[in-house]
Amino acid sequence: MKKLSFSVISIFLCLAMSAQTSVNLKLNPEKNKVYRFQSQSEQTTSQTVNGMDQTTSTDSRTYLSIKMIDASQGLFIAEARFDSILTKSNSMGQVVQINSNLEGNMASKDMSDVMSCVMHRICKNPLYVKLEPTGKVTDIVNLAMLKDLVLKDTGLITGMMAPAIKMQAVNSVGRDQLISMIQGFTYFLPAADVKPGEKWTTTDPLNAGGMSLVVNSDYILQTVSDNTAAIVGESSIKAAENAKPMEYSGAKISYESIMGLSKSSIIVDTATGFVKENKSKMTMTGNLGVAVQGMNMEIPMKVDSETTVAAIL
Repeated sequence: MKKLSFSVISIFLCLAMSAQTSVNLKLNPEKNKVYRFQSQSEQTTSQTVNGMDQTTSTDSRTYLSIKMIDASQGLFIAEARFDSILTKSNSMGQVVQINSNLEGNMASKDMSDVMSCVMHRICKNPLYVKLEPTGKVTDIVNLAMLKDLVLKDTGLITGMMAPAIKMQAVNSVGRDQLISMIQGFTYFLPAADVKPGEKWTTTDPLNAGGMSLVVNSDYILQTVSDNTAAIVGESSIKAAENAKPMEYSGAKISYESIMGLSKSSIIVDTATGFVKENKSKMTMTGNLGVAVQGMNMEIPMKVDSETTVAAIL
């Protein structure tokens, strides 16, 4: 009888402990409080063109501030501001450095000067976004105004690389591009009660260097303790259906065969729903189909990257 009583008590204790570990994972920011984050990424892109291997290494840092200014009907209206965007790429010895802290020069023939000017303007102007409790961005309210401010004098860009630089400037303020940049800090929550061991999924369009991709992610809550939740995620990446080819200096580039896999380890503040730390590794492979001046070629490509996102306390 004592053994039976002890077993019953143990069952109830286990059930109670299980109930206590359930957590509602959703965005819950304090109104008018500024939350700051940084993202650091190292990426290596390898391509084979006409039998020759070409490698581009890219180091980037992005600093983002988010302030919730209103909430209604399950949506947040937030001010998202890129405080700094810093990028350094090295392609076969050709170095491009982009620094939003510099004013740059839109009339320059140098890509570094032009893109620094573009990023400087993006960082000077806040974005007003609509956020779901999952962290998904559903709209950028002032996108048209931002585009006008950033691209108002791209006609000043000169030189042989002008078409390519203009395209990169335009892509930098594209809706999907900006949403992808913000959601890299926010979008991985189920907006529901979750217990350790339970899984949820997200589907997210991603703009990467002009490619329209789709990311399908599976997340699992591992543990909950001390107002933090530990989450692991695995994502598959592929080209979006009916994705339009990229256009670059007269060439059309298709990427239907591009596929990838990403794995992440995330620590979340359960009080606010914002990330404390997110470490991820990603690999993409496939062929780029290049059509230019009546010629067609296949360029094998591989992209490896490591990214760390962290809250700035």
